[in-house]
Parts: sequence; structure tokens; C-alpha cells
Amino acid sequence: MSKLIVIRVQSADHGTKRVEVKASESVASFLDKVQKEFGLGDIGWSVCKDRLKKTGVVRHSRSRSIDSQGIKHGDMLFLVTGTSAVKSKGDEVADGAGMEVDAKPAVTRRFSNDVALDEVDKFLEKQDGRIHRSRNEQLCRHGPSGKCLHCVPLEPYDEQFLKSCDPPIKFLSFHSYIRKITGGVDRGKFASLENISCRIKPGCKEHPPWPGGICTKCQPNAVTLNRQTYRHVDNVMFENPAIADRFLNYWRRTGNQRLGILYGRYEPHKDVPLGIKATVAAIYEPPQVCTNNRIQLLDEPLAEVIKQVAEKLGISPVGWIFTDLVAENLQMGTVKNIRGNVDTHFLSAEECIMAGEFQNRFPNPCKLSSEGHFGSKFVTVVVTGDNTNQIHFEGYQVSNQCMALVRDDCLIPTKDVPELGYIKESSNDQYVPDVFYKEKDSYGNEVTQLGRPLPVEYLLVDFPAAFPVEPQFTFPVCDSIKPFPVENRTEVGEIQDFGALIHYMQQFAPDRFLEAMTDFHLLVFLSTSDMLPLKDKIPMLLEAVKTRDEELARKFKKTENWATVEEMMAAHVPSPPTSRQTSYAGSGGSQQASIGGVEASWTCAHCTYINSSDKTTCEICSLPR
Repeated sequence: MSKLIVIRVQSADHGTKRVEVKASESVASFLDKVQKEFGLGDIGWSVCKDRLKKTGVVRHSRSRSIDSQGIKHGDMLFLVTGTSAVKSKGDEVADGAGMEVDAKPAVTRRFSNDVALDEVDKFLEKQDGRIHRSRNEQLCRHGPSGKCLHCVPLEPYDEQFLKSCDPPIKFLSFHSYIRKITGGVDRGKFASLENISCRIKPGCKEHPPWPGGICTKCQPNAVTLNRQTYRHVDNVMFENPAIADRFLNYWRRTGNQRLGILYGRYEPHKDVPLGIKATVAAIYEPPQVCTNNRIQLLDEPLAEVIKQVAEKLGISPVGWIFTDLVAENLQMGTVKNIRGNVDTHFLSAEECIMAGEFQNRFPNPCKLSSEGHFGSKFVTVVVTGDNTNQIHFEGYQVSNQCMALVRDDCLIPTKDVPELGYIKESSNDQYVPDVFYKEKDSYGNEVTQLGRPLPVEYLLVDFPAAFPVEPQFTFPVCDSIKPFPVENRTEVGEIQDFGALIHYMQQFAPDRFLEAMTDFHLLVFLSTSDMLPLKDKIPMLLEAVKTRDEELARKFKKTENWATVEEMMAAHVPSPPTSRQTSYAGSGGSQQASIGGVEASWTCAHCTYINSSDKTTCEICSLPR
């Protein structure tokens, strides 16, 4: 138990009063007692350590304790009211090292330009956001220019309006939540979004390091799980069904599950006040080992190059998707319903941990956080069977509390029950704070339980995942064209090599060059292939695809780099030739005649490697025979 201490607070108008607090009590609780003791309002006063200079202001914080501010038993603090209560910027900087709870006051941080916000956040930050209502002819008694209780605009976080929507909106959008905590009389002066930490604070000199000792200054607080009332993303929209079909073809061909990274952009969502939707333009499939009930991700050596390609195309990673499909009737095309009902689970604990890992890799920039980020917009999409046994897409995120538990390695899955997680116990290597959740017992009483085990539904936030009525195409597709193979699918015969490039380009006439290049998987292959001499000029092609610039595409086509690729394709058209329309590769040179007979081996004309007769492409350089 933390001992009680007495802090003297002196005021020019009310004299000196004694305030009893615990040393481990939060600064916010102490300031509430000061406010009650002196009968103060919510604004217009502050408590500082230096009466003359009015510096060393004790800043409002629910995460910092009294003793962490250097305040001890018997100390004298000074209450400043009126205009003197507001400190100058110079004072804040001067005494910030030892006495400030935050590096900058809440109001300054709120309007700081140091945080590079996402474009969608910059747009929504400037929007009015209020829900405008028309004049009610039955209840309004004023003229057409007036406003009353029945037609005045509502705030974007109005609960009654959100419940009245069809379907009801269960969670506030993140920007609505920000408007809510920064509204009111004080205009969010004390509003702050603090990331949870479950680790011991480093640098404490009052005792040996853990497990030799721990104190209230460095010990992380216990966590009580609450269902998150807001969500960072309110909807996931796939631009067109072809994106999902191309991803699902792997499961259709093998019966094995598959994982992909969603590439797209964040945009305003008109159906939710100040909402955000993740629009998916392509799905990249990283290296992985897949079975019918398990997916193992492998290291991605090209991750940085792929990220740069996506940035130049105007898209970025917005989420991840995985399948959990079991065929029920192959003739009818139905699948089993194994998630989303009372007898099953929504996400397993292992999947929640994976979602937390991804969300921690892609934090959400936020001005209200002292760390410059809070939560994440990175989404999770599960492809599974619904209650009608049809393939269904479900969107989720894990809460910010779950992100902290995953980041600090506190949450692990259980062995046999997928819907239950488990909070690790403290060991000599790691201190783990207690994690609690509340539930109702058989008598209807709310009881607090320790998170060993832990139902993962306390960690989840859900949202719709769907397709638009009018399909959109960042990367247009044509039904008559066989698309370029998807990466990392060699086990099903989809191989990204020079032969695949020739076959793909044969489907396009020379004047359809830009159309041919508008394929995300092809652009990744061209950008990462060491065999092709394109790395210096690939930014020009990516810009042409992004802006749909035919002239820039023709300029790239005329470069020496692409001319070399054209010559290579023209010289190595596979035989026998196809009976399709005049092809792109066939336009640049003569086709090779078919080679009859059976050879024991053949020598590659490029790298001189001797290949076996059953190989159509070289094992070393991947060029065709």
C-alpha cells in the first residue's frame, strides 16, 4: 500500500490548504482534489512549483503519478488563477526537463505540425462533421432561416443518431471520437491519447533491475480490458470482384488456405460521420507455406522494393487478408460456416496476435498523442463461410489495448481453444502486469476476472467488408486477357519468369503497351527482376501507370532498357507459336521454328548452363530454350 502524504497548496485569495494524497496517485486525481478543496471551475487556474516565476506547472495526466513529478510529503505548491495561470512558451521550454508531465502542453500538441498525418486525416480534420437536418414541418415553429432543437445540426458522435441508422453504427469513427474528447467548455485543453505500456520503465536507480526489485515509479499499471467505443477504419471496400477472385483461385485450385497483403488507400467514408474506408486495389501474396489448415509466413527479402513500387503507384499497405474455407458441396460451390456464430469464434487468439503485430508495424499518426501515433488503420479481412454457406468477407481490427499486449509480448494463444488467449505470468526475464476483464456471473452480477484465460472478443472491433455497386479499377482487367502470374505460386504452376513475361505480352498489340503494363503483379516482377535491365527506368513506367499517361508510357517504351527487353522477347518466343492475334513480342522479330526430335540435354545460349531435355526454360537464368 502506498503511504499518504500531505501537500500544501497556497493561494493568494484563499490562503493555504492541505491536500492528502497517495504518492502513487495520479496527477489528475490530485488536481481534482485541489479543485474541490478551493471550489474552482474547470478552467482558469493552475498549480505550479515556483510562485514568483509561475513555472513548474503540474500538468494534468492520468498516467503519471505524484511522486514521478518530484512532489514529496510537505512540499508547498502555489495556486495561480486568472490570466497569470497561462504560462508563456518560453517558460514551458525552460522548466520542461524536470517538472513537465508532457514535453508540450495539450493545446500546443493538439495543433502541432510535427506529425505527418495521412492525407485522409488532413481532409477529415478540416471538415465540419456535424449531421445537418432539414426543417421538421410538424415540430419546428420558426421560419425557414431559423434553427431549433428539432433541426439544429447534431454532433458526429450523437448516440441517438448513430443508433437510428440502418444498420445501426456500433462504433464511433476515430475522428468523431476526437471531436468528442476535444469538445466541451475547455475545447480539449486536457485531451490526450496515451499509448498503453506493459513494460517496466527503464532507468530507475532506486533498486536493482527486475527481478531484483520494482517500484511504483517503474511498474506498469494493471490493465482492465474495455470494449473499444471507436474504430480507426469503418469499412473495407474491394474495388472490383476480380481482385478477390484472383486471390481465391489459389484455394480453389489447391484446397489450401492463403494469406495476402492488401494494397490500396484510405478514403473518407460517406456512410459514417467523419468515417474512413480502406479501398483495396491489389493483393500481394508474400512467401508462405500453406496447408488446408495452416499458413506459415516466410521472410520477404524484397519487402522494401515492393513498398517503394507501391508508393510510386499511389497505394500503400492497408491491411491483410487470409482464407479459412472448407468446401461443403463442390457441385453447389458451398462452404462450411465455421466462424461468426455462438458455437464458434470470430478470430482466434493466434489471429488476434498476428493482427496486433501488423497494426504495430503500421501505426496511425495522431497529433493528440505525445508519441505522435495512436492505434492503427491496418485492417484484417477474413474470407470464410457465412450462415448461408456462401463465401463471405468479414473485417476486423484489434483494440489499442490488444496492440499494447502484443507489442510488449504479454498475450499468447491457448493450446486447444482458439477463442481464448492467455496472459503470460511474470518470470525472471519479464514482468507482466495483471490484465482483467469484466463479465456477468450466473446471478447477473458483474465480476472481474483475471485474463488467464481471456476471451478474445474483448479485443475485437468489427466493420463491413464489401464490393461497390459500380466496380472501380486502379489496375484495369480484361476478361479476354490471361493475367500475369501471381508471385510466390510456383507450387501451383504459376511462375513469374521471362517465359511468363513473353506469354503475357503476346496477348497485346504494340499500341496497347500501357494497358499491358497496368498489372500490379507484373510491375512488381519488372521492378524486382535482376535479369531485366529496367531498374533505372522503372520509376518512369510506374508514374505512367499511376497517371494513365500514354505519352510517358511511349517514352519509356522507346528507352534503350525496354528495347533490350523487346529484343530478348523477339528472339525467344516459345514454340510452337500461338494462333492468337498479332502479338506484342511477335512484332519485333521473327519467331523460332519448332525443334523436332528428343535431345538428352541442351545448352542455354545465354549462360551456357546444360539443362535436361524436360526443361523448357534455363534453371539458372530462367530464359526460355
